[in-house]
Amino acid sequence: MLSKHNSNQRDQLEIITLDQLVPANYLIRKMEASVDFTFIYDLVIDMYSEVGRPSIDPVILVKLTFIQYTFGIRSMRKTIEEVETNMAYRWFLGYGFHDKVPHFSTFGKNYERHFKDTDLFEQIFYRILMTAAERKLISAKHIFVDSTHVKANANKRKFEKKIVRKETRAYQGRLQDEINQDRENHGKKPFPPDKFDKEETKVIKESTTDPESGYYVKDERTKQFAIHSMRPQTATVLYWERL
Repeated sequence: MLSKHNSNQRDQLEIITLDQLVPANYLIRKMEASVDFTFIYDLVIDMYSEVGRPSIDPVILVKLTFIQYTFGIRSMRKTIEEVETNMAYRWFLGYGFHDKVPHFSTFGKNYERHFKDTDLFEQIFYRILMTAAERKLISAKHIFVDSTHVKANANKRKFEKKIVRKETRAYQGRLQDEINQDRENHGKKPFPPDKFDKEETKVIKESTTDPESGYYVKDERTKQFAIHSMRPQTATVLYWERL
């Protein structure tokens, strides 16, 4: 049966709080419950003057960066745009429905005037890291490997085409077990091993000058032989989802 939703509900008046619009298990709630951001006031008290116009709350400025990086927003301008319409972000910042959100340039101006050439963000990071450690929310078992392409000393026009075998996916064995288990649960025969063991090949360009390099294509103008420069780094991981 075809039904149509009544869009007139857009104008419906309701009595509701901002807190009711934020899901109980939403990440932003876990962040707010985990960290008492008021410690920031003690860190910045000497960075502000006793006279002049009232400043933007420094805790809000720091929380804006939390929103930007936690949710992968590409710029502060875009972050402010998101805060305008996202009720969860407003809740996290302590803004109400009608509170005016600061202009995106406000963060940059405050950084220049108060925070530049200080170790404020290092102190904030250290304090939050200690809080996470006290709550046993840190894992040091993960290693993130960063890499960049470094142009190889090889002519991009001097190469040989070769047929090579594609790399097997790391999770292929687990995937096969899961598929076969699902088939057995539904009364079907499991796939034979050769169903997953088909060898696939691809054609690559191998430099005759530097065979260890690989052919790198970024765009139409950037085509070259390059090597990976690896920068392994240990990283601590905060498990907000365990809260």
